[in-house]
Amino acid sequence: MISDSEWQQIRQIVADAQRAAMHCSIATVNSKGFPSITPIGTVFLNQKTSIGFFFDTYSTTFTENLQHQPLACIQAVNTSKLFWLNALLKGKFKRYPGVRLYAEIGPLRSATSEEIQQVESRIRVLKWTKGSQLIWSNFHHVRDIQIHSYRWVEYPNM
Repeated sequence: MISDSEWQQIRQIVADAQRAAMHCSIATVNSKGFPSITPIGTVFLNQKTSIGFFFDTYSTTFTENLQHQPLACIQAVNTSKLFWLNALLKGKFKRYPGVRLYAEIGPLRSATSEEIQQVESRIRVLKWTKGSQLIWSNFHHVRDIQIHSYRWVEYPNM
């Protein structure tokens, strides 16, 4: 069970990672056991409980993998140069640099209006760009995430 304080720390690290890298990596396996990693920039975690969702629009291999194995590992790493420079200068991290979430991914479903508002809020700053209009205009389907456990990304010497 993930405690409330751990969950808040996880949420902050995932938010920092998505702000810096613009995505989380979600690892799944195919029917032969080979891993595949999919970058997903629309992971949203619930404020109070260890659940969340993400928009799933373009990921064909990911979808195929989930048909036989719904378990996945979501990795979020803060790649901010300022975060890393500060840690290197001080010899320690202010927070963990990342987290791995071991989760079960739910089936594809229609997004709620609240979920669409959340993604629109996240992409608002870039909405005017051509790339944004091409890749972020068809967000209508999400998958729920149930997080079962986690492991911090850490460097023992720092």
